[in-house]
Amino acid sequence: GAEVATADGGTLARYEIIDVTPSVIEALRGRPLDSLLASFGDHRPSTEPVIGIGDMVSVSVWEAGSGGLFSGPLVADRFSAGSKSALIPEQPVGRDGAISVPYAGRIKVAGRRPQDVQGLIENELAGKAIQPQVLVSVTRPISQAVTVTGEGAAGARLPLSGHGDRILDVIASAGGNRSPVSETFVRLSRGPVTATVPLTTVVSNPKENIYLRPNDVLTLVRDPQTFLAVGALGQATELPFQADGITLAQALAKARGLSDFAADPAGTFIFRFEPASVVRRLNPATKLTGTPLVPVVYRINMRDPNSLFTTQAFRMRNR
Repeated sequence: GAEVATADGGTLARYEIIDVTPSVIEALRGRPLDSLLASFGDHRPSTEPVIGIGDMVSVSVWEAGSGGLFSGPLVADRFSAGSKSALIPEQPVGRDGAISVPYAGRIKVAGRRPQDVQGLIENELAGKAIQPQVLVSVTRPISQAVTVTGEGAAGARLPLSGHGDRILDVIASAGGNRSPVSETFVRLSRGPVTATVPLTTVVSNPKENIYLRPNDVLTLVRDPQTFLAVGALGQATELPFQADGITLAQALAKARGLSDFAADPAGTFIFRFEPASVVRRLNPATKLTGTPLVPVVYRINMRDPNSLFTTQAFRMRNR
């Protein structure tokens, strides 16, 4: 690493200088990239979702003959006299995980399938109603919903369908992406885990287009990627690149290459911060591992014919 003199005559390392070689390229490739598949897996949800707290549930009851419990008007004149069925108005599943059914009391429904709840209610009404038959419907599956937010999307909380929805399905249901695809990242939060990938990765790699689960938070983040080109270049400025990244060779082309008259081909440098673990891999003798991020200067000699290959393999990052 580069060092500067201190007041007491000692030296202090300020940054690492690393010559870019094939081994350095391989070491940098070993840095793990975010992957939705690796972070969350891809498992299709159950085709028989269970009822959850907050879901809106309606209950219909049929009896085998008139004159039973549910034959007359019960609630708000919804039922006409002499009918053999009754529709109990929809109600939310309470914090106790239960709903109220007349003559059956509080029925525990959270964590159960609708058909299982039907059997529970029928058992509670047996001996009270005339051969009761029950139909339980989840009218608004609030607990089976995901949240879509971010600058690139219209904020919404969307229920998942019974057959399962993947990331792109939910984005489409929320109205689609409003930002340029090349500048958009998909950030998925599930419990304590969060992972972020470019939207172009989800579109181009079906394995990253994973199934969502209830209570997932999907954020579309617009984050234009740029690098700063300075020095003896054809164009010294801040230049954009797509979310899926570019190589150093492409970056030099964007900056219109090195200046024919002012540039020193042996002095092409890339400045960035690297995790201390990466720096230790690149230079085991480094003295700059006392902080999580270490300033690193990568050096490439463009006079070396091998630099044509290394610049095509060296990946740029957002500044």
